[in-house]
Amino acid sequence: MFEMDREYCLKQFQNLLEIDSTTGMYEKIQKYLKDEAERLGFPTTECRKGGLIANLGGSGDTLAITAHVDDIGLMVRHINANGTLSVCPIGGLHPYYCITENVRVYARDGRVYAGTVCRAPGSPHVSREELSAAPDFDKNVCVVLDEQTKSAAETRALGVGTGDYIALEPRFTLSNGYVKSRFVDDKACAAVLLAVMKEISDKKPPLSRNVIAYFSVYEEINHGTAWLPEGVRDILAVDIAPTGPRQTSDEKKVSIFCKDSRYPYHLGFTNELCAAAARAGADYVTDVFTPAYGSDADVSITAGWDVRHAAIGPGTSNSHGYERTHIDGLQNTYALIMEYIING
Repeated sequence: MFEMDREYCLKQFQNLLEIDSTTGMYEKIQKYLKDEAERLGFPTTECRKGGLIANLGGSGDTLAITAHVDDIGLMVRHINANGTLSVCPIGGLHPYYCITENVRVYARDGRVYAGTVCRAPGSPHVSREELSAAPDFDKNVCVVLDEQTKSAAETRALGVGTGDYIALEPRFTLSNGYVKSRFVDDKACAAVLLAVMKEISDKKPPLSRNVIAYFSVYEEINHGTAWLPEGVRDILAVDIAPTGPRQTSDEKKVSIFCKDSRYPYHLGFTNELCAAAARAGADYVTDVFTPAYGSDADVSITAGWDVRHAAIGPGTSNSHGYERTHIDGLQNTYALIMEYIING
């Protein structure tokens, strides 16, 4: 079986996590990816709206392998009278999954402020009745800045205003092979794709076709790969496989997606991936994800591109919260990709 450089993969995951990239804030992480791809020897193209494409080589019709590097997060909706920030979600962030999280608020003039997502009011010792209500961004959740501000005017004087981006602290940790962090979805998969690129760069295996790596930056708001380069025949999304009571996905395995909340995935393409996983000795399962899951591969279909689409990824628990997968799940995802791009 193809063996991933685990140290490189985990280091790249941590490097990507260190770059705040709430959907819309893509410039810094895109530059990082461009520099790394070109360091590995691959030519790159930057999409006008954001997104990076690296050509990994090979000839013939094109397989696009996509992983996204945008994160769910928050945006300042309004400055409250007491100087706290009313916020709205970017992507599928639920309030109960971010209460007490540390954040960074990016003012438009370049200043960055630390803060915390809090209940409002925020102490059961003084407001037990209010705290019994479910957290709601519109009613009782706010961001409190780590600044001496007690009024809207004082907060505005800091340069903070409506529309400013807010990034959540990832809190990466590695424990007994388990990878725990926010944004395993999907920076862990982007790190796997970088590990694939490193293998190609180091060993230069012959590819069965032309392969491009497509790092998208708008997946969380459903238009990451709405545009594709000409010549793409197939698109393979590498994204997390949520675990749960009715799922076959497992944190130590790679899942091959059969259907999500939007569409069934292309049967022929999916069967090819199952065969490749078996040949590679990758520990894999097939799974179906409903009611609220979709991938960038779906977006290309919705946009009208005449491509076959499929999706794979490591089993991951607590999706869109403090997520967890296992290094074995990343390894099995890597092995499947390598087998497929070399042997078809």
